[in-house]
Amino acid sequence: MNDDLVSTGLQDYFRGTQVRRLREWLIVTFPEPQQTLSWAVVGSGKNSAQRVVWRQVVDGELNCPVDPADFLAEQLKKENLTDAIGLLTSARLDNYVHVKEEFGQYRADCIATVGMGNALCVGDFPTAPNHVGTINLLCQLSVPLSDGAFIEAVSIATEARTKAVLESNILSRRSTHLATGTGTDCIVIASPIGESESKYSGKHTIIGHLIGSSVYEAVKSGLSRWKNKQKDHQHAG
Repeated sequence: MNDDLVSTGLQDYFRGTQVRRLREWLIVTFPEPQQTLSWAVVGSGKNSAQRVVWRQVVDGELNCPVDPADFLAEQLKKENLTDAIGLLTSARLDNYVHVKEEFGQYRADCIATVGMGNALCVGDFPTAPNHVGTINLLCQLSVPLSDGAFIEAVSIATEARTKAVLESNILSRRSTHLATGTGTDCIVIASPIGESESKYSGKHTIIGHLIGSSVYEAVKSGLSRWKNKQKDHQHAG
């Protein structure tokens, strides 16, 4: 990483995982490489990485014809972060939420940034986003997962995010339906590399419970912060 990056001093540790704020970056570094599954802008699909990073974007940076993946890849290269899973967000990174849940040997650690400017309901007709704002989250687990359990973990995390969004009663910007998320949400699941893999991660498992609980609480808290900020802007106007 470039020497000119200056830490804000906001650091958090959970079982050896470090979370750092560096200017327009939020950088999560694991103590050792993890297996990941995501549809991240950079590093999507099944992958392995020791870092997951958020890059905050500002107005104009992603205007057409800029390709988001190319833009982020170039930014990662500039900061020597090419080994990371990369996410893009317009949300203030100082407002990231960090929720940790554990039960016995099982742990789930969710880090989320939340914005709803691009709120949509699943099934809305597709259009180019006119507003910025998205939900990006990482859920790190303490146990290795099989391929099937990885897919199930993504499903549980998605369900938990959707539950929190529905309870926030935010309307889609495209239809009259309640939003179920945004058009650019992204979820990253990370788990240790190992042979003793959990075959399942659904609602009848402890790890599934912890995924659901940590993601729900993180997104719920992030939504509350986002809504309060919208109220502050309205009062200021």
